[in-house]
Amino acid sequence: MNGSAPAFLWLLPEAAVDGFTAALGGTRLLTPEERHALDRRLTPGARRRYLGARLLCRYALSARTGRPVDHWRFRRGIHGRPEPEPADAGVRFNLSHDDGLIACVVTQGGGCGVDIGPTAASGELLVHLGRRFGPDERAQLAGAARGARAALAGELWVLKEAYLKALGTGLTRALGTFTVVRGPNGRIAVRDPQQPGADARWSFDLIHPGPRHVLAVAVEHGRPGALRRIDLSDLSLSAETTA
Repeated sequence: MNGSAPAFLWLLPEAAVDGFTAALGGTRLLTPEERHALDRRLTPGARRRYLGARLLCRYALSARTGRPVDHWRFRRGIHGRPEPEPADAGVRFNLSHDDGLIACVVTQGGGCGVDIGPTAASGELLVHLGRRFGPDERAQLAGAARGARAALAGELWVLKEAYLKALGTGLTRALGTFTVVRGPNGRIAVRDPQQPGADARWSFDLIHPGPRHVLAVAVEHGRPGALRRIDLSDLSLSAETTA
């Protein structure tokens, strides 16, 4: 498969994590490093989301490649982004979670990033927009109705983070160094002086999976609207990937 192949997005509600992890065998799939990271989480919710995310990426990668879930090991890139080790048929993935929801996007042949946030941006984010967003984005927010600004800021935030996660830099790069724009046809694009041709290279999907969350996916060489979404709330796990 190449970079034009569809991207796949798996959504795992936090309420379904216990059943999901039981179906995959609990913590048996974790590496010693992951077990240590799990033990460092201070609250039951943080541990649940971490474990759910680590198992979800294995399940999603196996669903796309046919490899067993215990096949997967991971290395970290320069900025800490996990990648499959060894590289397997060009498969890439990215994870995000927020209180109540975990997401994993998988591509083959191109980069990808996903980010989840609350439907409305926090008051802190709105206060610090001048530092975090670019001039065009601040203009979008200034032109929005007062009651819509928090929701628009939340959408811009997850779009920008998904893009940086897809690049592999994460927040080591400032959010104000590039701009997310929406065309008259609703197409979402990025203007990035550090990445020539970024507008043509990256596609974006913006999803509201429920009343509490907004989610963005950035895919290299993808097609807007081609994202395939799998909801694991019913725990219909295939025999091949759980074996």
